[in-house]
Amino acid sequence: MSTIVHLPVTTSPWFPVSPCMPSECMDQPSAVAGPLRRAARVLGALVIVVSGIPLAFVARMCSTATRKRFTMMWSRMLIRALGIKIEALRGFAFVGGSLEARAVPEGEGGTLLVGNHISWLDPIVIAAITPCRLLAKSEIAGWPVIGALATGGGALFIDRNRLSALPQAIDAVAVALREGDTVVAFPEGTTWCGREMGTFRPAVFQAAIDAGVPVRPMALRFRQGEELSTGPSYVGDDSLIASIMRVVAIKGLVVEVTFFPGVQVPRGGDPRRARRTLARIAEAQVRAGVVETHPQAVAA
Repeated sequence: MSTIVHLPVTTSPWFPVSPCMPSECMDQPSAVAGPLRRAARVLGALVIVVSGIPLAFVARMCSTATRKRFTMMWSRMLIRALGIKIEALRGFAFVGGSLEARAVPEGEGGTLLVGNHISWLDPIVIAAITPCRLLAKSEIAGWPVIGALATGGGALFIDRNRLSALPQAIDAVAVALREGDTVVAFPEGTTWCGREMGTFRPAVFQAAIDAGVPVRPMALRFRQGEELSTGPSYVGDDSLIASIMRVVAIKGLVVEVTFFPGVQVPRGGDPRRARRTLARIAEAQVRAGVVETHPQAVAA
């Protein structure tokens, strides 16, 4: 088993850098798909991506609920074409050590869904099983094909090159949450290989506080059989093409998504303390899901 090498990198809160690198973190799959299966997966994925472009333009003219249904359908088709199985699990957690935060039951209304970030697959996996809107970096909006798909699916964008734009992005997320949307964010700000994870930045949690909605942590793990698989990760100087080719080559790839109970803090207190509290609790729950296996599958 390969190990993570912690490199002496310079980081900033706005542009966090993970120590994961492809040469150090990628493990070899225990079983690989044959060349015909790989070719079929690549071809199927290309067809679905291209067919999603007109669907994205149609979705722009539809209601938010319709756009989320379109996104879910398209994401499911792409995940299936890539030969990936999704297992949704229900995690259990005890919120202790904080007088400010409390666990809340699952219910209707907006939710900020936060999790660890491993791969370009992560938002597609979540969109395939949960009607949601994704919070993505603004550069994605300008990408060919992918930008049109993200915009058509109702994604919210954050410009990481302009710190002054952060309040506006948080306000946009808060508006979506008040309207009853589930917004998906990855507060680490970068990807890790899946064996470990980074620190949750607290900024996005302010949107949940402003909107008065709960934060629901989720943990993502890729595995082959019962063993952790780092092949789908997209880290360091990896290229998207190389990552895609690793994914289509893995036989029996499964992604686990463990959903934990929601957490909420009352409005009116110190906002800095409140968002740090939410970030700390959410990170702890997700970290437990990353290193532990939860056997109670509730959906597939």
